[in-house]
Amino acid sequence: MDSSLRSDDSRSRRLSAGYAEAWRAANPGGVVTYRDLAADPLPHLDGTAFAAGITPEDARDEAQRAAWALTAQVAGEVRDADVIVLGMGLYNFGVPSTVKAWVDRIVAPGITVGEDGSGLLGGRTLVLALASGGGYAPGTPRHGWDHREPWLRHAFEFLGLTDVVTASAELTLARESPAMIPLDLGDAEDASFAAAQEALAAHARGTVAGAA
Repeated sequence: MDSSLRSDDSRSRRLSAGYAEAWRAANPGGVVTYRDLAADPLPHLDGTAFAAGITPEDARDEAQRAAWALTAQVAGEVRDADVIVLGMGLYNFGVPSTVKAWVDRIVAPGITVGEDGSGLLGGRTLVLALASGGGYAPGTPRHGWDHREPWLRHAFEFLGLTDVVTASAELTLARESPAMIPLDLGDAEDASFAAAQEALAAHARGTVAGAA
């Protein structure tokens, strides 16, 4: 699954595609379901979709049934996967709004959340293929400003999934941003991307599963 607004030269898309390629090679009989949240964004959660999740099936009106059908489809894709791969950039220090809309849809009673409120996604792995234009590692001026991974970890922990694998390519604007070009960080950008690629490929090669 991808969420980058860029269709060309998106680092996160290249990372997620590399993972999928390595996974397919390791799992020739596996099934891959793909979603592009940027090209085909999900509707943000509204009152109708929210009400559908807490209204008994036989009491839903037509609009609620339509809203729940989409929720059930999206949440079902996650429930049926063994590995969930999300390629994602960094927008204003957080996840793209399309990813938030996706998360709101996969929190679905009876599919990913049990009657007792427990998460039902245990045993699955979430792979985050991340890219960011700047640097957010310890020691950098904006360390701690990247809020994607902590938020997603907590959201998926609520759903019972605690196995999260992260690979991040930083400084992806080193050759594009007027403020970064004079810093001559191109080699650091390349090294960060290569390390993320290799980490993801190594994980994919060691993953034997039925869906991704």
